[in-house]
Amino acid sequence: MNYKFKNFPATCVLIGINVAIYLLMTFAGGSQNPGVLVRFGANFAPYVSNGEYWRLLTAMFLHIGLEHLALNMLTLYFIGASLEPILGSVRFAVLYLVSGICGNAASYSLTNGLSAGASTALFGLFGAYLMLGESFRNNAYIKMMSRQFLLLVVLNIFFDFFSSGIDIWGHIGGLLGGFLFGYVIGAPKLGEIPVGKRVICAIAILMFLLVMFKSGFVYQYFKV
Repeated sequence: MNYKFKNFPATCVLIGINVAIYLLMTFAGGSQNPGVLVRFGANFAPYVSNGEYWRLLTAMFLHIGLEHLALNMLTLYFIGASLEPILGSVRFAVLYLVSGICGNAASYSLTNGLSAGASTALFGLFGAYLMLGESFRNNAYIKMMSRQFLLLVVLNIFFDFFSSGIDIWGHIGGLLGGFLFGYVIGAPKLGEIPVGKRVICAIAILMFLLVMFKSGFVYQYFKV
């Protein structure tokens, strides 16, 4: 694999944005300070229900502590260096953002705490690799990589259930969003994906987001 930065510019830009925001949070009072997290746009269900929907986007660029940032950025670097050249920079960047929003929407709907981090988007990138493995199974490289990421996803989800402070629903939502949106954007460098499948997956994402928004709204206002 060629790790020259020019081959995955979107990945490098995303890493730069995450690091820059982390530094700003540090100077503003600390990235582990709840007040700073809220001020910078962390995902907090009561605020989202009050109309601050932009938090579903901004939360994926915030990190709680240096270890959290380092682990996520290292993961982004390696998967981005592999996936971005396959999808193209624009598709990769849009995939990242949509996956993060899907993951944060699931977190908003199914949890009530303060959450932040790129892992919702990163799980979407894992999901996209699983999509590639299903769609282009005759490609030996894609088949090998998708199997590796499937194992990684299974292990991560398994340990999430036994770890405190992990936004498991955000991870699952991001994974599902990335898997479905991967079909929508396709991978022209590898081949074509049937139009019908792309349309169905686009509708599925919209329905997923609608359900997450509605259920989150109901939970916050009626506590059912």
